[in-house]
Amino acid sequence: MARTLATFDDVELGDHICWHPDSAGANHAGVLAYVADGALYGDKIVVAATGAVPGLPRDAVPSASVILDPQRVADPDSLLAAVRREARTAVREGYRSVRVLTERPPSAAPGDAEELVAQELRLDEFASETNAIVVCAFRPSRWDGPTLDHVAGVHPHEMGIRAERPAFRMYSAGADVWSVDGVIDSEGADAFHTAMRAATRFSPKVTLRFDALEMIDAAGMHALVDAARRLPDRRVVVEGANDTVRLCWQLAGYATAAVPVVMAA
Repeated sequence: MARTLATFDDVELGDHICWHPDSAGANHAGVLAYVADGALYGDKIVVAATGAVPGLPRDAVPSASVILDPQRVADPDSLLAAVRREARTAVREGYRSVRVLTERPPSAAPGDAEELVAQELRLDEFASETNAIVVCAFRPSRWDGPTLDHVAGVHPHEMGIRAERPAFRMYSAGADVWSVDGVIDSEGADAFHTAMRAATRFSPKVTLRFDALEMIDAAGMHALVDAARRLPDRRVVVEGANDTVRLCWQLAGYATAAVPVVMAA
């Protein structure tokens, strides 16, 4: 279940956490403890960052850790492949799991927000599949508000200085299956649209679990349909929606064969 973490002590196996450290006073003790606990519990440390992660000087990284520099990896898929490779190696070496700590520099490239969200969705699948712990640092002083909202929405867990949780969260519930909770309204529709566009890249059929979704308004439904139509031969199946959501879907005129989104009973 999605949750807000108070400290690194609350981190559990399989967690994918969006961490918003205060740049001026990052929780050094917490980060160091997170790394040290890796040795205590038999986890391998993988640091994926350009430069130093907040609260973790390079000389504090255990010698057995693996350091990956995103700027030296050809593309984001290669970075994820490298993390997965380290997870497989860790199993062979007798580690319990891997603890990933990552921070990437902001980019102003066109379409970067969608690319970043796609990477985070893939990391979430990785954490869910392998029981790895993945902590992604996003310093609010380095990122604009809309981008922070986009990335926070595709992490099941959040920790740090941001006072308000995102209106919705979308996170892995299996291969090409995504759970969505919270509220998708006009304020969150753009972030949801980006998340859905990223998810439909991966597979021609995507399943959404709406069991914990409280409400989706007209803007949210339009975002869902438009994202499904962006690529050819895509199909989205929505399961677990409550009666109100299904009724609103029908009243909006989306319950037709021309719409590549099926609201299952």
